[in-house]
Amino acid sequence: MKALVTGGAGFLGRNLVRLLLAEGATVRCLDSRAETLPQAGVDYRTGDVTDRGTMTSAAEGCDVVFHAAARAGTFGDRAEYFRVNVGGTQNVLEACRAGGVRHLVFTSTPSVIFNGQDLEGVDESFPYPAHYEAAYPETKALAERLVLAANGPDLRTVAIRPHALFGVGDNHLLPRMLARARVGRIRRITVDKLIDVCHVENAAMAHVLAAQKLMQGAPVGGKAYFIAQGETISMWKYIDRLLAAAGFPAPTRTMSPRFAYWLGWTFETAYRVIGIQREPPMTRYLAGELSTAHWFDLTAARRDLGYVPRITLEQGLADLARHFAEERARERPPQVAFS
Repeated sequence: MKALVTGGAGFLGRNLVRLLLAEGATVRCLDSRAETLPQAGVDYRTGDVTDRGTMTSAAEGCDVVFHAAARAGTFGDRAEYFRVNVGGTQNVLEACRAGGVRHLVFTSTPSVIFNGQDLEGVDESFPYPAHYEAAYPETKALAERLVLAANGPDLRTVAIRPHALFGVGDNHLLPRMLARARVGRIRRITVDKLIDVCHVENAAMAHVLAAQKLMQGAPVGGKAYFIAQGETISMWKYIDRLLAAAGFPAPTRTMSPRFAYWLGWTFETAYRVIGIQREPPMTRYLAGELSTAHWFDLTAARRDLGYVPRITLEQGLADLARHFAEERARERPPQVAFS
């Protein structure tokens, strides 16, 4: 397998690159971050999927493209989300066609179907909503639809929807949560719904399984698949476990779902008026995610892809706790003995 990974320097991308190398693939990585630390045996290229020429050159000669690059987050310039997530995906599709790439695995998200209500055990037949509270899920949904509609004899496509990635090396959600914990700015929502999450290595494995099935001609083309642990846990028990792994106590201050939503609307409005582009402490989309159940039926992924999580939720949380314990030990000043 000759594979290109867009967003190969990201949290999922790095794990996907490592797994592909372990599987014996020839790997090329395209990422906009110049600080990428190359892994041995990987053809690293600094570039952006929104640049058509760069994308076309990167895809040339590949058997499969894993399109993991995206603009994430719950707030920001709407036009930028469309430019990266929709326009970038259009460039990926065009590059595959121009370069004769026959297989495309797209990293999607369960957020594409989030309608602000509880999602309990839903499968892939659940429809896209008519309205989105943020540009990220909206643009990812548009991109997913483009990818699945492009499936055909010359380019076989599949979408993988990993939910709430976690694991050692998270450079997105967990660091922001811990930054807030350090200054005591996490409040519990006064409802505690069941969720399912996904260890990053399980998500990477699902992508490789999907590519293998596409290349074998299995009937997975044009389909989307939910990927998660298959182990439900309450939202705040999970957050408490993440904080405990990093050495922080569970938050005790609370707020209602309604207040969280109002706070998100207030922050979003103020940030737009002032012109602040960074993500506010609360958004309407985040308030909805924290206040609702979201866990999914994984039957299709198990049946069609042969997906079975290699790392359990307990193992993943234990790995995080060991990692943070080792970090604290390294940061501890050396003890000096006096005689």
